[in-house]
Amino acid sequence: MRLIRNWSNLSIKWAFVLLIMLVIPVWYTCSRTNSEAENEPVYSYEIAAVYPHDPSAFTQGLVYYNGFLYEGTGLHGASSLRQVRLDDGLIIKGLLLPEQYFGEGITIVDNQIIQLTWKEYTGFVYDLDSFTQLEQFTYPTEGWGLTFDGQYLIMSDGTSTLTFLDPKDYSQVKQIAVTSKTGPIEHLNELEYIDGVIYANIWQSDQVVLINPKNGDVIGWIDFSDLRSHLNAEHQIDVLNGIAFNPDTGQLLITGKLWPSIFAVEIGERPIIIKSKSDEPERS
Repeated sequence: MRLIRNWSNLSIKWAFVLLIMLVIPVWYTCSRTNSEAENEPVYSYEIAAVYPHDPSAFTQGLVYYNGFLYEGTGLHGASSLRQVRLDDGLIIKGLLLPEQYFGEGITIVDNQIIQLTWKEYTGFVYDLDSFTQLEQFTYPTEGWGLTFDGQYLIMSDGTSTLTFLDPKDYSQVKQIAVTSKTGPIEHLNELEYIDGVIYANIWQSDQVVLINPKNGDVIGWIDFSDLRSHLNAEHQIDVLNGIAFNPDTGQLLITGKLWPSIFAVEIGERPIIIKSKSDEPERS
């Protein structure tokens, strides 16, 4: 791992590379997601604030913790882990992953940052303060999104399945299938656990699905497609792929791959699920 403290030259280089890669955009038809959204509640939101975001960051994971954003980015040769000041987007510190790894979702557990990789079946554990790598572990699926419910890690792999892992040894505890009234919800990506509810964005769409972690049932949706009209992007942007929660304000922080902005949004009447001891999963 290479610890990086001066990001200016690196950002310019990769902004050019990413522009070339995105000349031919990839479009995804989310008619299935939209039809499913009609069967569960769709929650409204208001934009409370807009913050700057590095437009060269291929965002794969986002966490807000103790006044700072922590961001994991992807692409081979450009994957990174960063500590970012929210107000002005300044990268306080960061590290680059070795070129063979494509960085994915991140979460924070007990003063440690855990970061997944995409098809390398490898996770990394870092000290929160120094970004020193402490250990690494493996898992049998692709790594996409990651969050922590206070007891277990919750990981997505691009399918409709969420896997619960023991944060002590990264062994599988259980899996749940995420299902709406019309069927399984595929392409679950970036995750955030908020007040007993799992928020997951659907890959290649601007929709976020709200999931009951007890059984995988969909309990609602948020359509963030209108955020694109507020981006004022000077170059090609990619998909929505960043969900964090600011407990100080009760707001969600939403961004995407190559987005120049992070949006603080307030969700109308967002659901809360109270977890009890009886809800703890048994090992499979």
